[in-house]
Amino acid sequence: MSTPRVLVIATSRKTRGGITSVVKAHETGSQWKKYHCKWIQTHRDGNAIRKIWYLGTALIMYLVLLPFYDIIHIHVGLKTSVNRKIIFAQIAKLFHKKIIIHFHPSTEKHLFDEHKYRIDKLFSYANLLLVLSPQWIRWINQAYPNNHFKMEVLYNPCPIVNRDFSKKKNHILFAGTLSDRKGYNRLLEAFSKISNQYPEWKIIFAGNGEIEKAKQIQRKLEVPQNQVQYLGWVTGKEKETAFQEASIYCLPSWGEGFPMGVLDALAYGIPVITTPVGGVIDIFKNGVNGLIYETYNIDELAKDLSLLMDSKETRDKIIQEADKLVNNEFNIEQITNQLDKIYSFL
Repeated sequence: MSTPRVLVIATSRKTRGGITSVVKAHETGSQWKKYHCKWIQTHRDGNAIRKIWYLGTALIMYLVLLPFYDIIHIHVGLKTSVNRKIIFAQIAKLFHKKIIIHFHPSTEKHLFDEHKYRIDKLFSYANLLLVLSPQWIRWINQAYPNNHFKMEVLYNPCPIVNRDFSKKKNHILFAGTLSDRKGYNRLLEAFSKISNQYPEWKIIFAGNGEIEKAKQIQRKLEVPQNQVQYLGWVTGKEKETAFQEASIYCLPSWGEGFPMGVLDALAYGIPVITTPVGGVIDIFKNGVNGLIYETYNIDELAKDLSLLMDSKETRDKIIQEADKLVNNEFNIEQITNQLDKIYSFL
């Protein structure tokens, strides 16, 4: 039996976000060449004309290549991403291809609102539905109690990075889009309660989005200018420096699939403070390998920040436990080996 060939359908490699990071990580595995994987890029950030052109070009390439491939691995987020990927799944079904739907949602809420029917339609085309953690299987079964989906957990991988603890500074890193969902505003509010006790510490915002609004909130909360820095969206060496210098990583989000920023932090050996969202529920034990506080509880977030700022020993203990995740569940080689088996036995 010949080795199946895999078409990977996902957003552009130049798009900012988790799906791009995951597919780029998969490219580094031996399975990428083994199964002749080819990435068709269906979406690019920009105006409506650019997005339509990108989608149209992707569809033409897809129709040309589809007869020569056996498995269609579709990475999908939510809302418009679902609508786009339904088109690709429908065409694959017409050609009798095996279909993997790889679900990367930003929140479970759309499984239970008016979007659930489109998501259900997309899932119905799948020979296999890949999700980001066991919690997502529980939510999907709750949203679609009579479903017949074949589901499997495939964790997002930790990247392979250059750790350098000699570069650590008193930095609290927030990496991602500055939006209410990600919680930059709640981090500022919590920090404002304690910033005068820790004048040597500062927040580093590494991301695009509501930067000007963040500065307004900072002024309103009277957080000193020298205790907050806005880098904008960072990549490459800038990103590496931001993570190498950080001593605490904080993601006060109310909605995630499985946040890649948290996995980046684990890879760089940074203790994480976050909320019980998405796949985080399944991996972190509060006070052991991370700190988990109740979403919107600003006082609890301030307390957790103080705990880590006060004690390098506590930070080191958390890093030591979190490294077990880096070396096991989120090890890139282990994850790409699992993907190899999925392609082989589908």
